[in-house]
Amino acid sequence: MAKNKVQFQRGLSLTQFLSQYGTEEQCRSVLFRMRWPQGFECPECGHTGYCEIHSRKVYQCHRCHSQTSLIRETIFAATKLPLQIWFLGIYLITQAKDGISSLNLARTMGISANAALRMKHKLQQVMKERDDSQPLYGLLLMDDAYWGGKKRDGIRGRGASGKMPFVAALSITPQGHPISLRLSHLNGFTQKEITAWSSKHLSPGSLVVSDGLNCFPGVKQAECGHEPIITNSGTEYDEFKVFKWVNTMIGNVKNAIHGTYHAVSEKHLPRYLAEFCYRFNRRFQLHEMVNRLAYVALRTPPMPQRLLRLAEVQW
Repeated sequence: MAKNKVQFQRGLSLTQFLSQYGTEEQCRSVLFRMRWPQGFECPECGHTGYCEIHSRKVYQCHRCHSQTSLIRETIFAATKLPLQIWFLGIYLITQAKDGISSLNLARTMGISANAALRMKHKLQQVMKERDDSQPLYGLLLMDDAYWGGKKRDGIRGRGASGKMPFVAALSITPQGHPISLRLSHLNGFTQKEITAWSSKHLSPGSLVVSDGLNCFPGVKQAECGHEPIITNSGTEYDEFKVFKWVNTMIGNVKNAIHGTYHAVSEKHLPRYLAEFCYRFNRRFQLHEMVNRLAYVALRTPPMPQRLLRLAEVQW
């Protein structure tokens, strides 16, 4: 029996990681090349001549004498943690199939639980913003799902109190194989909400296949085609398992969150969903994920604590 290429890929071993990112200087050197691949360029005047002030870890321009930090205006801005700790956090988060809790991060890296939680949320934000900048396109499967909810309040199903709705959209090949996934927390399943979400996350001209829920025709207003399919047991479509892959993804993300985290609040749910999507969408490049996430983190605006505590993360 052939081995699953995703499951059995080598990835980046801990030994390889430490050889590439094991010291602070190695991490700074990697980030320097990522930020200025053609060599240093002053953000104020564009001059390429500079000197490094080691005591303050800044670079000073020879022309305008302005000083800039390697992590200025990035997700790492104002951090008190060494860069090698950040890279270790990136490694642990990207290489864990089902994710890793902030408490486990803290114990593994030897930092406080609060620092580990801030790091995790910031890296999740990087993942979210990266995937949000790349709309899904082509043939798409969409389905509705819910996270959480009280189990003993007398109400079951969609009307149960505490349930948090989220939409799952999966782009697939003409042969039905999954390509990219998007999971987003919504305020509710209404046509207005689906239209607004589709305008941001779906490319015009895509064909969306969904069940018969009356909110999904909202994708038409986002210039996408729509084909509703009723898949109740006994219908002609039931045996073809049209929504097999999108339902599998919904089940996988629920199992991953349940098995890894003690609790996930509604205001942070979008980040946890985005983390799962980011790893899934790059599942064939496991060995490249540390570099890729670090590269995007350098191009993501700072996320101070006051923004991390906002009442709600936008989808």
